[in-house]
Amino acid sequence: MAAKWKHSDKGKEEMQYAVGWSGSLNVEEGECVSSVLCIPLASQKRSSTGRPDWTCIVVGFTSGYVRFYTESGVLLLAQLLNEDPVLQLKCRTYEIPRHPGVTEQNEELSILYPAAIVTIDGFSLFQSLRACRNQVARAAASGNENVQPPPLAYKKWGLQDVDTIVDHASIGIMTLCPFDQMKTASNIGGYNAAIKNSPPAMSQYVTVGANPFAGFFFALEGSSQPLLSHVALAVASKLTSALFNAASGWLGWKSKHEEEPVQKQKPKVEPATPLAVRFGLPDSRRHGERICLSPCNTLAAVTDEFGRVILLDVTRGLAVRMWKGYRDAEVGWIQTVEDLQERETEKMDSSPFGNAQGPSRVAQFLVIYAPRRGILEVWSTQQGPRVGAFNVGKYCRLLYPGYKIMGLNNVTSQGWQPQTYQICLVDPVSGIVKTVHVPFHLALSDKKSERAKDMHLVKKLNALLKAKTSDSDLIEAEAKELILDIKYPATKKQALESILTSEHVPLSSLTSITQTLMDNLKKQELECVDEGLMQFCANKLKLLHLYELVSKLNSQSIQKETSPSDNDLAKLLRLEEKDFHRLETLLENYKKENTKTTTQLTDEKDDTLSVKMFLEYLEYEKDVITVKNMEDGEYVALGSFFFWKCLCGESSTEEMCHALESAGFSPQTLLSLLLNLWLSKEKDILDKPDSVSCLHTMLSLLSKMKVAIDESWDTQSVSPWWQQMRTACVQSENNGAALLSAHVGHSVTAQIIDSVTEKKFSKIVVGSDTESWEALSLDTEYWKLLLKQLEDCLILQTLLHSKVTKRTKRVSSLQTEPLGRLSVKKLLEAGKGGIADMVAKWVFKQGFSPIILNVAQYKNNTDSTEESVEVQNNLFLEEPESDTGLERILELLQVAYQQFPCSLEVDVVHAHCSWECVVQWNKDPEVTKFHLQGSVIVLGIALMMWNTFIVKRLSSATYLMDKDVGMSDTAMTAFLGCCSELLQTLLEADVTSDEMQAPVLDTEDAWVSVEGPVSIVELALEQKRIHYPLVEHQFVLCTILYAIMRLSLKSVKPLSLFDSKGKNAFFKDLTSIQLLPSGDMDPNMLSIRQQFLLKIVSAAVQTLCSSQKDKEVSEEELFPFEKGKNWPTLAADLAQYLQISEDLVRRHYVCELYSYGMDHLGEEAFLQVADKEVLASQLLVLAGQRLAFALLHGQIKEGMDFLTRLPPTLCTWLKAMDPQEIQNVEVPIATTAKLVSKVIEHLPENHGQYSLALNLIEAVEAIPACCAE
Repeated sequence: MAAKWKHSDKGKEEMQYAVGWSGSLNVEEGECVSSVLCIPLASQKRSSTGRPDWTCIVVGFTSGYVRFYTESGVLLLAQLLNEDPVLQLKCRTYEIPRHPGVTEQNEELSILYPAAIVTIDGFSLFQSLRACRNQVARAAASGNENVQPPPLAYKKWGLQDVDTIVDHASIGIMTLCPFDQMKTASNIGGYNAAIKNSPPAMSQYVTVGANPFAGFFFALEGSSQPLLSHVALAVASKLTSALFNAASGWLGWKSKHEEEPVQKQKPKVEPATPLAVRFGLPDSRRHGERICLSPCNTLAAVTDEFGRVILLDVTRGLAVRMWKGYRDAEVGWIQTVEDLQERETEKMDSSPFGNAQGPSRVAQFLVIYAPRRGILEVWSTQQGPRVGAFNVGKYCRLLYPGYKIMGLNNVTSQGWQPQTYQICLVDPVSGIVKTVHVPFHLALSDKKSERAKDMHLVKKLNALLKAKTSDSDLIEAEAKELILDIKYPATKKQALESILTSEHVPLSSLTSITQTLMDNLKKQELECVDEGLMQFCANKLKLLHLYELVSKLNSQSIQKETSPSDNDLAKLLRLEEKDFHRLETLLENYKKENTKTTTQLTDEKDDTLSVKMFLEYLEYEKDVITVKNMEDGEYVALGSFFFWKCLCGESSTEEMCHALESAGFSPQTLLSLLLNLWLSKEKDILDKPDSVSCLHTMLSLLSKMKVAIDESWDTQSVSPWWQQMRTACVQSENNGAALLSAHVGHSVTAQIIDSVTEKKFSKIVVGSDTESWEALSLDTEYWKLLLKQLEDCLILQTLLHSKVTKRTKRVSSLQTEPLGRLSVKKLLEAGKGGIADMVAKWVFKQGFSPIILNVAQYKNNTDSTEESVEVQNNLFLEEPESDTGLERILELLQVAYQQFPCSLEVDVVHAHCSWECVVQWNKDPEVTKFHLQGSVIVLGIALMMWNTFIVKRLSSATYLMDKDVGMSDTAMTAFLGCCSELLQTLLEADVTSDEMQAPVLDTEDAWVSVEGPVSIVELALEQKRIHYPLVEHQFVLCTILYAIMRLSLKSVKPLSLFDSKGKNAFFKDLTSIQLLPSGDMDPNMLSIRQQFLLKIVSAAVQTLCSSQKDKEVSEEELFPFEKGKNWPTLAADLAQYLQISEDLVRRHYVCELYSYGMDHLGEEAFLQVADKEVLASQLLVLAGQRLAFALLHGQIKEGMDFLTRLPPTLCTWLKAMDPQEIQNVEVPIATTAKLVSKVIEHLPENHGQYSLALNLIEAVEAIPACCAE
C-alpha cells in the first residue's frame, strides 16, 4: 500500500493509503510467503529532503528463498541461502552513536531459519539492490545492457544447543569491558585461560523459543569469513521472454552453447558455521513467541504463550521486569529525545567555558497492545509507571519496524530529518492509521517533575474554560489562581493563550486576568522574570484596551449629517455635472445587471468582532500593530470592525482615526483595511451614495497622518501611498466600488496637490487669481488613466452580466458555467485579444448567434429607419428564443462598441466567437456545434481550427467509421457537416482573400500597456496560404462521410472510393503540397464511385419523400446548417471531382423522383439534364411499369380485356415489365399520360423505341374511355 493525498468525504485533503500493487509472488510449486519486510532506501541525491528514494519489498518463502521486489511487484533478485523455510526477516539501519564510547553499528538484514541465522551486510545489499533496479529499468527500455550486479556479502551461522527457535534479535557488534572479558574467559577456559590484551569484538544474537526460552549467542568477529553469493537477477517484465530469446546471454547468465537457462538450476547452498548458545534463560514450560529490541539496543521485550511480557537486559542477560495478563500481546518501542529549551532550569554555578545544560537526554517507552482487552498501554522503562492508556479496539495491529532508512552513514545522516514513523497502530475496522507520541517529561519521576504538575494545571484550566457556566466571576477567580500556580513561563504563556482564545470569557475578565499576571510578574525579582512572558502580557493588554476603545466608539451614535446632493457629490469628486450624471448611469446599469447574477449575504452585525478573533488577527510588537496574514473574509471583518460605522456616517471618523493612529497602526495598514472593506461591500455602498463623502473624509484624514505621504513627494514623482490605493483598485473584481474609490482617491490627491502648490506659489505670486489653475502632477495623470480603465472594465462587466430572461431551448452544461468577474489587472494580463475573447465567451454562454454583433453594429452606424428595423427583425428570426431583454442587451453592446472601437472591431469579435465555439465543442461534442462567421480573418481561423481540434477527430471518424469514436451518431453527423462547411469556407475565403485587406489591429490608448498571450487574430493573420487542390480533395472526403452519416447509407467504405495517392493525401497539413490523384482512374474504382453517388441520390429522394409525408422539425434543429442543402446537386458536384458523368447522376435523380411519384419535381429536374434522349428512354420503361401495374394488378377494371386490345408488341412489352422496381405505383393514369407525352417529346422519330412510345400514349389515353364504358 502507498500513501497518497486525496479528498476526503468532508472535502479536505488528507493522506490515505491505497493499494499500489497486488499479485501472486510464488514461483515454485507449493511455496508460501512466510515473512515480509519493507525497506526504504535513501536517495543518493544531495538535494534530498529525507524522503526515501524508493522502497524495496523483501519476501521470505517456505521454500527457503528470499526475494527482493520493487513497489510495483517487479522481481529484482532472488536468493536461496538455506533450504529450510524462512521464519523471520529483520533489518537494522544506521544510527549515529549517542556517546563516544558506544560502538558504531553497521546496517544489516538478518534472516532466521529453524536452525540457522543469515546476516547480509547492509552496504552490500544496498549497492546490489540499486544495481538490480537500474538493470531492470535499462532492460525495460532497451535490453542490450550487460551489467553484472555486485554479489551479496553474508554470514551464515548454524545455531546449536537450542530445541526450538521462533524469533530472533540481532543486537549488533559489542565489546566487553575487561571484567566481563575475564569472567567470560574463566567460565569457558577455566583457571588457566589466556586473556588477550584487547577485548574481542563480537556480534550478539538473542533468540526466543523453547529450551532455552531465551538464548544468547556471541559470534567473534573474524571467526568466519563473509560468503559471496551468486546473485540471481530476474526482470519481472512482460518483455523479458522476448528479450532473453532475442539476445542470448545478454546479462551474462547463458553462454551460446547452453540450452537451459541458469534460473532452472538450483543455486549452491553454502554450509553454516556452527555457533553454540553461550547461555540462556532456561524455563522448560515457557515458550517464547516474539522478541522486540529497543532502539538503544540495551533492552528487549519478549512475549510468551503464558500471556506475559518480559523485559530483558540484553547486555547482562537478565530478565528485569515482567507484566502479566497480556495474552497475544504485540509490543513496540518509542524513543523520545528531550527538548533542551524545556529542560528545568537548575540553580548552579555554570562554567563560562561549558554548556550548563549538557546533551539532550533520551527516554525509552515500551508500548504494549493487548488485543483481548482492546487497550494500548505506554510504560516508562525500566521500572517506570504506566504513562498512558488508550481504548483502541480488539482487531488492531501494532506495527513496529525497529529501523528507519537504509543507505545512510555517519556523513550522509548529518542533518537528516527522518520521514518514517517509529510506531503506528492500524485499525482495520475504521481504516485509520494512528501514531503514538510521548512527551519526554513523562519519563521523569512524578516527585521531581514540576512540568507534569504544570501540565495538569493547564488541563484543569482547559476543562474550566469548556465548562458550561454563566458565572464569569467564578471562572475569572479560578483562572487567576490556576495561572499563578503554574511555575514554568512557557506553560504560563500557553495557559494565558488558552484563556485569550476562549469564546466564553468576557472582555473585562480577559483584561483582569492578564493584568493580574502582569502585576505578579512585576513583583518578582528581575533575574527570575521571563522577559518574553512579560512582553507578551503587555502586548495583549494593549490590544485588549484598543478593542475596548473601538467598541466604545462604535456604540456611540452621532447625529447623522444630511445626505449630500448630487451637486455636492459632483463638486467633492471634482466632476462636471454631465460627467457625474454619466457616472451615475453607468453605476445604475452595473447595479441592475450585477444583482441578477450575484447574491450577497449581508451580516446584520457588520461592525461586531469577537475578542478572540481580534487578538488572532493582530500582533503588537515594538509599539507597532501589524495585521497577520489571513483570508480575505477575515481581513474584511477586521476592517468592518474599525470603519463600517464611520462609512455609514454613524460614528466619528476623526476619533476613530486618532484612536487607531495612537494605538500603533501604520497609515498603510489602515488604508489597506479600509480599501478591502470598501471594495468588498460593493452592494451596500452602491445603495448608499453618502458613503462616498465619508470615504473622502476618512481618506483625507489617513493621508494627513505621519509617514502616510513621504515629505519628499512632489508633483513630478509617484507617491507610494497613492500607488498602494491604485494597486488595490486595479486588482479588485468589484468594479463599481473600485471606480468610486478611484474617483475619491483622485479628488483627495488633487486637493492635497492644490494645497501644496498654493503654499509654493503664494510666496511668488501675491494677489493673483489662482483659483482657475489646475496643478498637474504625475499621480493625477495615473489617476486619470486608472479612471478610464475602470470605466471600461465596468462597462464590459455590465455587458457580460447581462442575459436574456427566457431560455426555451436545451442548454449545454458548458453554457451554464458562470463567467468569471473582471478586474483591470485581468484585462491588462489577458493580451490584446482579451476583451474580444471575453465578449465571445459571453455570446456563447447566452446561446446567441454571432449575428447579434452585426445587429448592434448596424444600429450604431445607421439611423433607425423602417428599412433598418426590417433588417433587424429578419436577423432576430434566427434566434427565436432571444426575444426577452434583447433591446437592453443591444444597448449595452453599443456602449461597449463605443468604449472599445478597436478591441471590439466586428471582424475581430467574430473570429473570437468562432474560436470559442470550437473550443467549447471540443469539450462537449454532444451538445455544441461549431461554425464559422464570415470575416476577413476567417481563412487563418479556419486553418487553426482544423489543425488544433478537427483533423484528429475526423481522421478517427474516417478510419473507424463503424466503431465507437466517443460521439453519438447525431453528434457525429453534425460534426461531419460542420467539417464540410468549414472546408468549403476555407475554399471560398482563399478565392476572395486577395481582394480583401487585412484588418489593422489597434488598441485603445488606455490599454496600450496590455501584456499576455498573443491574440487569436494575430495568430490567424500569421497562417500560411492553403493549397487549394488539397483542401478541395479533403472537402470531397468530408462531404462523402457526411452523406454516409446523414443519409444512413449502409455498407459503404469511404476510403475505398480513393486510390493510394488519394488516401495518402488525406489529413495532411492543408498548406503543404501533396501528390494528388491525376489522369485516368481505374474502371473498377469509377464503377464503385458511380454506385456510391447513385446511392446518395436514391437516399436523398427517399428522405425527401418521407419528410413530405410527415413534417419533422427535429431534423432542422439537429442540423441547422442544412437549410437549403440540395443533396442531388451536391452529388452532381461530387461527380465532377470523382471523374463521373454529372449527367448520369442528374438522370438518375429524375428517374428516382418519377419512381417515387413526385412527377412535379421530376419535371423541374428534367430541365437540368443534358442528354434528354437517354433519359426519355429510361422514363419510357418507368411509364411502362406504371401501366403494367394498373392493368395487371387490378387498378383498372377489365384490365386484362383492355390488354388484349393493345398491339401485340406493346402487350408483350408490358407483360415483361416489373412494377416492383418502382417505389410508388399508386400514380393517377393522367399523370402517367403526361409522363409519356414528355418522353415522346424528347425521343427522335428514328429512335428504336419511338413506335413503342406512340403505342403507349394511345393506350394511356384510351384507358379513361375504357373505364367509362
